[in-house]
Amino acid sequence: MTNLARKLRLVDYFTLGFGTMVGVGWLVLMDDWLSRGGPAGAILGYALGGIALLPVGYVYGRLISQRPDAAGEVAYTAAVFPRAASYWTGWIMLLAYAIVCPWEAVAIGRVAAFIFPALDSVELYRVAGSPVHLPHVALGLALTGTLAALNYRGIRQSAIFQNLTTFGLLLLFGVFGAAGIAGGSARNFTPLWSHTPGVSVLLALQIVPYFMTGFESTAKASEEAHPDFPAEHHLYAPLMAIAAAIVFYCSVIAVVAWAQPWQSVAGENFPTAVAIERAAGSRWVVNVILAAALLSLGKVFNGNFVAATRLLFAMARRGLVPHMFAAVHPRFQTPSAAVVAIGAGTAVASLVGSQLLVPISEVGSFAAGFGWMMACAAYFAMRPAAMDRALAIIGVLVGASLMLMKLAPVVPGHFTRWEFFALGCWLALGAAMHRNGTVTETKA
Repeated sequence: MTNLARKLRLVDYFTLGFGTMVGVGWLVLMDDWLSRGGPAGAILGYALGGIALLPVGYVYGRLISQRPDAAGEVAYTAAVFPRAASYWTGWIMLLAYAIVCPWEAVAIGRVAAFIFPALDSVELYRVAGSPVHLPHVALGLALTGTLAALNYRGIRQSAIFQNLTTFGLLLLFGVFGAAGIAGGSARNFTPLWSHTPGVSVLLALQIVPYFMTGFESTAKASEEAHPDFPAEHHLYAPLMAIAAAIVFYCSVIAVVAWAQPWQSVAGENFPTAVAIERAAGSRWVVNVILAAALLSLGKVFNGNFVAATRLLFAMARRGLVPHMFAAVHPRFQTPSAAVVAIGAGTAVASLVGSQLLVPISEVGSFAAGFGWMMACAAYFAMRPAAMDRALAIIGVLVGASLMLMKLAPVVPGHFTRWEFFALGCWLALGAAMHRNGTVTETKA
């Protein structure tokens, strides 16, 4: 085993898991959430969806405690399944993390332009009919470079950034949440449902896994735990992250629905900010919300960057992809080559704009479900205690259900030809990387 710096404690694992899960969907997609289920349907959808993920989080906690390996799902599946199954589990899971990074690099320009409209200027080119502006590109590249530098120089710096942005988001949510409640009314909740109660909950439930992906990222940093970190504490981090995400999502939905009649924010650019600004009757609260969004965007970017770089590093160390990605910096004890590779890939991908990233992001949701399913199947095959085997079966069903929702044509939001094309391209790249990695290992 190549040693990475061991600096992380439980609070760092919590902010990594929670921070990787909760992005800016609560700001930019709130009208979609409410139109799917209404206040009651959206809240129940997130609550039930989050509860369904607790068995998956438990299984991950057990696996991390027993096998603290940056390879995560690769290590778990390698213990019981053939090498090919282990590789493809890791490669598909890598997409779930890697695609979030350029998405956040693109999103920072959009959020910043809401504060400073002048940033929507100097059009460079168009992608699928949508303009790409120079200030947006510059902000995205600056954020990518900053986080890559943080992760290159040490996991401790990355963890400090993750802690500050995570707790900063929670603090600012308390501020603008109180403003929304003070200016709102329970009457704004009506109607409670957008459709019939059952359909409302189902429509909301379909999107929950995408916005709850990330709790398993703690596995990728498990080798970097402080030397006196108790192994059994690895069980707590994913469960704490899931529980906190449930409370956060349900709370922000409730605040927005309380602040204004939820139908009135449909079609708004940033519906959460619009609703709470109207309730508070002042612009200052919008700046607080957008500051919270920028912090949230940064922590999601950083959390997924940590997970992606560690997974790529660990796969290279196992000879699954070219060995050059297994390099560790002699001074900083970070996976320096993987950091450079993911940073460069993020910078290039962010240049295509949001239009082309949408179908790839949809594939990322499918990828996470596949990884959860395989990890839980591996734990089941390890023959744990009866209760743990039952929870592993539930985890397999949860992961398989998420995949089915993306593949079955009868389910709203299923893959179009563009998502299948994006998945095919990633699998083709994976085949080439695996072949090169195997050739390198053979020569060595």
